[in-house]
Amino acid sequence: MRSEAAPQPDGLERFASAGKGRGLRARRRFAVGELLLSCPAYAAVLTVSERGSHCDGCFARKEGLSKCGRCKQAFYCNVECQKEDWPMHKLECASMCTFGQNWHPSETVRLTARILAKQVNCNGFTIEDEELSHLGSAIFPDVALMNHSCCPNVIVTYKGTLAEVRAVREIEPGEEIFSSYIDLLYPTEDRNDRLRDSYFFSCDCRECTTKEKDKEKLEICKLNDPPSAETVKDMIKYARNVIEEFRRAKHYKSPSELLEICELSLDKMGAVFEDSNVYMLHMMYQAMGVCLYVQDWEGALCYGQKIIRPYSKHYPSYSLNVASMWLKLGRLYMTLKNRTAGVKALKRAIAIMEVAHGKDHPYISEIKKELEHH
Repeated sequence: MRSEAAPQPDGLERFASAGKGRGLRARRRFAVGELLLSCPAYAAVLTVSERGSHCDGCFARKEGLSKCGRCKQAFYCNVECQKEDWPMHKLECASMCTFGQNWHPSETVRLTARILAKQVNCNGFTIEDEELSHLGSAIFPDVALMNHSCCPNVIVTYKGTLAEVRAVREIEPGEEIFSSYIDLLYPTEDRNDRLRDSYFFSCDCRECTTKEKDKEKLEICKLNDPPSAETVKDMIKYARNVIEEFRRAKHYKSPSELLEICELSLDKMGAVFEDSNVYMLHMMYQAMGVCLYVQDWEGALCYGQKIIRPYSKHYPSYSLNVASMWLKLGRLYMTLKNRTAGVKALKRAIAIMEVAHGKDHPYISEIKKELEHH
């Protein structure tokens, strides 16, 4: 799978980043949307739910994939993809043949086996599609050199099993290259809780030091008799608890029960929080997901319309979360025969993706074809 030419070796350099360990920094200027780094996966594993629609070797989305002749559970574009993946697939093929559909180790276990087979230990990444749906997991050693910031200057996207790093703002010589390890929607305390839980450090970037966006992200209803500080504190605690409750409930509750959790929590939080509050947005997004799952297109569209403007305000420029939401809205509008709104939304998604993914990315070609066919 071809990509843009990789940058010259002198464009980036490894260095010891104060308080952070290894890092990458620029040796020349990079413009917005420019490719800094292209890194093939050291090891990758396709998530089980995408088998049959994506190639197990290169992760390309195609129809008419060919099955592995032995296990009948791995799918490939062609003989070349199958041969290239065989050194890794053979670790699983015999077990797949023996246990059939009862063979289902976790994705982490499968990826770890592939890493151990290559005798290496390094950081892992989640590969997602244009709507941020999970495709699989992979190892990108060079990409893992970048440190985290809640004010990132690059974004990582994927072209099959190739990771590409592009600038989302101008980068000057000597600047360190920062990506974000986490979802940046949430306020400072929540982001740092996630970083400590998952990566064992706290962030000291400008965003975390000044907390300047927290007030907007935690916007309170404008009432003649505003809620007390204690009431707000209690509602934030409730919001965090219900988010965790919903995360667990997704594993055993029905769609109607999940939607009820969303609606009840939104009703309760709405007495204190504005719709643009990130906790309200979180539960709206979950409700939208349930609506999409049960094919309630009007319900999904209603939630998406409430989400998109605050998302555009809270997330950084060229956010994949914002692009993904515009894309979902565009496809919903098209499904519901509102072509004018659909075209507008899809073009908003493309404008972000051309910077984040590069203008030659297959996802952009697919969206442009959708526009032509409508």
